[in-house]
Amino acid sequence: MRPGERPEIASLPLFRDMQDEQRDRIFSGSFLQVFPPQLTLFEQGQRPDFLHVLVDGLVELYASGAGRDTTMRVVEPVSSFILAAVVTDMPYLMSARTLTSSRILLVPAAKIREVVRHDHAFMDATMRELAMAYRDMVRALTDMKLRQSAERLGNLLLQQEQRQGGTGTVKLRAEKRLLASLLGMTPENLSRAFGVLAAHGVRTDGANVTLADREALEALVRPDAISD
Repeated sequence: MRPGERPEIASLPLFRDMQDEQRDRIFSGSFLQVFPPQLTLFEQGQRPDFLHVLVDGLVELYASGAGRDTTMRVVEPVSSFILAAVVTDMPYLMSARTLTSSRILLVPAAKIREVVRHDHAFMDATMRELAMAYRDMVRALTDMKLRQSAERLGNLLLQQEQRQGGTGTVKLRAEKRLLASLLGMTPENLSRAFGVLAAHGVRTDGANVTLADREALEALVRPDAISD
């Protein structure tokens, strides 16, 4: 990693509070790289050589089986992935590919496992990232089991609207085919779900979505009562 890149990376939540000496040990073998769109970063079943930290861009995590792929998560900055495989030194359960041009920090997995044993602040940050990833997984599974297709889509739109500033509009960063896969739908079911939501104040214009009647949408979707 070049010296000029270190202040930006050192301010990221995972590295912010750790000891300077231990941070330098991690950064000494790390590098920040820009990857083009649609590049496979790693594949399901491989053992992790690096912890990936998305600084800018968009990354899809997906699983494969029986000749099919399904989107498990769309990673937005700033976020690490997949920390659990790095900490346990076990094979990836998902593959990863860039969706847009992405700036990614690559941190040697062995250094993560070494330093986490010696730096309590880094251990705390690692535990928090793992815990939040687990909570995200539980929310996604609960959403899949308890909500119908239109309700899952509406819930995702409400979440994205809050993350994008709470202005009543959402910019879909991923194409609708990928969005359908993320929500466990076919593209046709996604189109029907948008049609259902139109009766609850959701207006679409390409990748731009307007939530014109939040109360009606929330009445349909029943957003999570427990917030992080």
